[in-house]
Amino acid sequence: MQKTEDLTLKALGQFIGTQQYFRVLGANVTDGVKYIMDNGYSWFVTDALAVILFKRELRGQPFLTVELKLLEDREADLIITDGNNNTLYSQHYEFTDAKRDLTLYFENGVLLLNSEH
Repeated sequence: MQKTEDLTLKALGQFIGTQQYFRVLGANVTDGVKYIMDNGYSWFVTDALAVILFKRELRGQPFLTVELKLLEDREADLIITDGNNNTLYSQHYEFTDAKRDLTLYFENGVLLLNSEH
């Protein structure tokens, strides 16, 4: 049976809190973030974690927001802020098949959804 990805992430609203953590690149992700990864957005999560974990100026931040902003012509931006709208990092993607904007939080070594906070 072939798995079908849900690029619109229809079931994202079901994640409130988390039952367990999953290790990705040395950080923890919640059930909701794992769902995002399993449904076509692994590239977004791993790109964001790689930047957070390996850029010196981001490693010590107590709280970060991680946003995927869809643009016209199937382009997107990854934007990491300090939570006060101060952009600390941005990356442009010239192509994405993503179907929705996303905002995640990173705190205490965990990447999570707002509803899992």
